[in-house]
Amino acid sequence: MNKERYTVIVDDNFHYMDEEHRYEHGEFSTYERAVAACKKIVDEELQDMLKQGIKPEDLSATWALYGSDPYIIGGSSRFSARDYVTEKIEERGDTQQAWWRLFRWRKRT
Repeated sequence: MNKERYTVIVDDNFHYMDEEHRYEHGEFSTYERAVAACKKIVDEELQDMLKQGIKPEDLSATWALYGSDPYIIGGSSRFSARDYVTEKIEERGDTQQAWWRLFRWRKRT
């Protein structure tokens, strides 16, 4: 029987690398349940951003600046919230992502 546990940790993109804004979301018995928890966090946040009037094409940049970044500790598999956000936006058909604008903006500052 597999007794490995998977812990979901959430970082705050707005406070990048600041452990004071990191929290443990929960512990799960399977990797799949941990991934589902990560996806739920991201999905709810993207929906909230849309409800607040963020344009669909600006979702990825807004999430990258202000969103929660869940990840999993345990096991050898890796969940990337950034990759998941990109997949969700592509599913929606919002292909004009704003990553390039974010990159250009950061280079100017």
